[in-house]
Amino acid sequence: MARKPKKRFVGQQRLPESQDAVAADDGESSPPPRYEPLPSPVAQENSGQERPVRVYADGIYDLFHFGHQRSLEQAKKLFPNTYLLVGCCSDALTQKYKGKTVMNEAERYESLRHCKWVDEVIEDAPWTITKEFLDKHQIDYVAHDAIPYVDANGKDVYEFVKAAGRFKETKRTDGVSTSDLIMRIVKDYNQYVMRNLARGYTRKQLGVSYVKEKQLRVNMGISKLREKVKEHQEFVGQKLNTVAKTAGLHHSEWVENADRWVSGFLEKFEEGFHFMERAIKLQIQKGLMRPQVKKRPNKLIVNGESRDLWKKALMG
Repeated sequence: MARKPKKRFVGQQRLPESQDAVAADDGESSPPPRYEPLPSPVAQENSGQERPVRVYADGIYDLFHFGHQRSLEQAKKLFPNTYLLVGCCSDALTQKYKGKTVMNEAERYESLRHCKWVDEVIEDAPWTITKEFLDKHQIDYVAHDAIPYVDANGKDVYEFVKAAGRFKETKRTDGVSTSDLIMRIVKDYNQYVMRNLARGYTRKQLGVSYVKEKQLRVNMGISKLREKVKEHQEFVGQKLNTVAKTAGLHHSEWVENADRWVSGFLEKFEEGFHFMERAIKLQIQKGLMRPQVKKRPNKLIVNGESRDLWKKALMG
């Protein structure tokens, strides 16, 4: 199964190593890693067999990514003539043993069918491989990484295959997994929500509350305003440079006074901008925190008549 184990970083193939360093404390992110093809296991002879060697690989394959595809490529290249069967677990089985998936089973099955290394997709694959399953599909070998994957009873799901000498090891791709991709989205959740709001999605479609939507839209507006301010800052700097040249100021004199001119102008400009930003946020927060109390009628209605009429009737 392509289930994520606790221990990772098996079969690392990143290039170059300097790009795999941890980001510095100053917040700068390291360049994205580059990947080279994983070395495929040495192709073995078919021992005179006429039919292709039937190799089986299985997993969840949620958010089907190149890490999945690289492992399937290795399985496909185990022998010169390989027929690769790929089993994919159903939603019910996956949620029982692993948890909720992003893609449903139909989407995961279809993703596998479009992978060029896959010859056949076996839907609703079992969590633990048995002899009966191997015999039914005439499977010769099972390909997966060598890290043990335990079932609900604490046993390796590939124990039977390994004991029978029918297990072939593949290497994992470091740096990409379904859990890693989900973590990237969760980490930058607000940015992706704002992205989809800007694209026309409604807050109900995104599962966002009314208050959250308004806060995010305000942040979107403020971000755009900041960009405009930055553009104006650059424009002002260019204009001051032009003025200095037109006035015939010497280069040394311009360099000496440029910072003071620009700083003085931008200080006033940014002061007003930040004041306006705080005022906007404050007004929106007041509006969001104001209780939405429905106005009650001034008169109490009793059986369709006003309180005043009812009172008069009681007094005779």
